Amino acid sequence: MIGIDETDRQILRHLQRDATTSLESLAEQLSVSVNTCWRRVRRLEENGILTGRVAICNPEPLGLGQTVFVAIRTRDHSAKWLESFAETVTQIPEVVEFYRMAGDVDYLLKIVVGSVSEYDRVYKSLIKQIEIADVSATFAMECLKNTTELPL
Repeated sequence: MIGIDETDRQILRHLQRDATTSLESLAEQLSVSVNTCWRRVRRLEENGILTGRVAICNPEPLGLGQTVFVAIRTRDHSAKWLESFAETVTQIPEVVEFYRMAGDVDYLLKIVVGSVSEYDRVYKSLIKQIEIADVSATFAMECLKNTTELPL
C-alpha cells in the first residue's frame, strides 16, 4: 500500500462524498494551503489512488430500477475463454460491475436494467455470444445501501 497520512485520508473522504468540492474549499476545511492540497490530490491521482471523478446517477428516474446479480459458472477455465468472456461482458453497457470469484461461482455480474424483459434481452445476448455452463439471476427487491465511499 502506498503511504498516505491522515490529511490524505481526509482529502479522500471529502472527495468521495463530493468530488465537485473546490481545492480552495477543501484546503480551508483541512486547514492546509491550496497549493499543499493540490499537490496531495495530484499525488493521489499519480499513485492510482484517485482514479476518476464522476457524477453518480439515480437509476430510478432514468428508468433503470431493476438491479440483477448474475452468478455464472463455466466448465472452461482457460485463459482464451476468460479473455473472450471478459471482452464480451465489458461490451454490455447494462453490466455495471463484473468480478471473477473464488468459491462455487466463477463470475458475478451486477446488471442494471429497466425491467425483467430488458434483463432477458441481455441474458439472451450473452449466452448467444459465449458458452456458459450455468447462469443464475437474483433480482434485487430493494436497495438498502449503495455507496461508492470506501471506509477510510
